Amino acid sequence: MKITSTQFIKTPGAYQDEAQREPVVITKHDREHTVLLSAREYLRLKRRDRQVFRVGELSERDVAAIAAAEAPEEAAAFNDELEDKKA
Repeated sequence: MKITSTQFIKTPGAYQDEAQREPVVITKHDREHTVLLSAREYLRLKRRDRQVFRVGELSERDVAAIAAAEAPEEAAAFNDELEDKKA
């Protein structure tokens, strides 16, 4: 659902209720400005949040842990994806 900021100001409670069913996009000057989400959807997205950093920022301990890591046995089912496939 997409609404203007003026519409939102007039009846915020109605749009808060609507956000429980679907995200509400609030526009300002004909541009998407804010998205109103349910707390449940926000928490779902937060769980998917990832941290990104540069390899050079890894500590020696992190590098050693990565070097010592081994793939689980069930990952062997994907080994064929590493091989060159010649037509």
